[in-house]
Amino acid sequence: MAEHFDVLIIGAGLSGIGAAWRLQEQLPGKTYAILEAREAIGGTWDLFRYPGVRSDSDMYTLSYPFRPWRGAESIAPGEKIRRYIEETAAEGGILPHIRFGTRVVSADWSSATARWTVVLSDKSELTASFLYGCAGYYSYDIGYQPDFPGLSDFSGQIVHPQFWPQDLDYAGKKVVVIGSGATAVTLVPAMAGKAAHVTMLQRSPTYLTVLPPNDVVANAARRVLPARMANRVARAKNLLITQGFYQLARRRPKRVRQILRAFAVHALKDPAYVDKHFTPTYEPWDQRLCVIPDGDLYQVIRDGRASVVTDHIDHFEPGGIRLKSGELLEADVVVSATGLSLIPMGGVQASIDGTPVDIGEHAAYRGLMLSGVPNLAYCIGYTNASWTLRADLCHRYVMRLLKHLDRHGLATATPGDPGGHGRPLLDLSSGYVQRALDKFPRQGERDPWLVRQSYLRDVLTFPRADVTRDMTFARQPAPLEEIAS
Repeated sequence: MAEHFDVLIIGAGLSGIGAAWRLQEQLPGKTYAILEAREAIGGTWDLFRYPGVRSDSDMYTLSYPFRPWRGAESIAPGEKIRRYIEETAAEGGILPHIRFGTRVVSADWSSATARWTVVLSDKSELTASFLYGCAGYYSYDIGYQPDFPGLSDFSGQIVHPQFWPQDLDYAGKKVVVIGSGATAVTLVPAMAGKAAHVTMLQRSPTYLTVLPPNDVVANAARRVLPARMANRVARAKNLLITQGFYQLARRRPKRVRQILRAFAVHALKDPAYVDKHFTPTYEPWDQRLCVIPDGDLYQVIRDGRASVVTDHIDHFEPGGIRLKSGELLEADVVVSATGLSLIPMGGVQASIDGTPVDIGEHAAYRGLMLSGVPNLAYCIGYTNASWTLRADLCHRYVMRLLKHLDRHGLATATPGDPGGHGRPLLDLSSGYVQRALDKFPRQGERDPWLVRQSYLRDVLTFPRADVTRDMTFARQPAPLEEIAS
């Protein structure tokens, strides 16, 4: 007989550990396990090991609200974030509940038993009353890799940041980083210290903003306040600034374009270079804004250790990349920082009574459940703020829903359907998002089906949101032997 749990959490990254903490805190009597496909805690922060990997959100909002960030950096390296997650799991007594090397292949809901049967990669099964997907929204197994013409002709080494070889030697070599997103702008300054030269090859520019690596307000608050209170001060300050800047960008895009251009011109001292390589055609926050701590990317460009080329790839040659303009970019190493492959629910195939669930055909209830699917939640963070901000709101909502079920002797909670066609759940125009929109649920035009990218609004409304609205509940089905008698 399959081992049964009240709750199964998929993923032991930032979200999964946070979910377990909230579950233990608010429903200590519940049995649970965390199913982690990898052999370590950390999720994204264990997977990505490329040079310079770091957060692009400040740690006072990316860290858990229940466990203050005590590191010196506001923009922290990946290794320290991974260690922070590990320490949180150890401190919370969560480690014994994690099953490493346990990949979930499928999950089938049985209406007869009001349970999920979860099938693992080794063909074994577990059952659960509630399933909570905390595996993020991109594939750990594959990254997005365009089919560049002539790629096999290249005599150098091709690397994807998601699968960075730890023995890669690029010292004294010519490196081309393809891309202009968060990964690319991190890699270029990190590799420039050893490489002969690093070129960032982009099809089009990305908006960049400079932030200090350390938070002056946070460090000052720590000297006079307890750690938890100092963290709250820094968190509140950063929330107001980032959310305020986002709203300004959406309401006054021309003004924000001017501000970001002014920062770049001040750093590079070359308006023409900025206009060519750092002035996107889209509006700020149509795609995620990239952070460069202390202006490190601008610094290596100014020093001549790196440069930017804005052009399209025609084909690869043995010695490098031939551009549409005819120019040859010589390269010994090419890093294809071309984006992620997005998948919902960590790629788990869900079904109801044996009928597959096409997630793209469902609506997103409060951005964390699926219309018509019982006792299933998934965690997706903000696109315009730290992931953890929304993740923690999702965790707390799920705990409230589980408490409601227990309080009223109920077994299942199934969101209804808002009707209509809806609109995409993710609101970014980035290529990696647009390529995967049909895989994700749609959102509706009204609450509780409308997903607003506003933490300041959500933090006031989520904790009081009506868990019964547009929700159908049912009691535990009678055992089959009772029905027969």
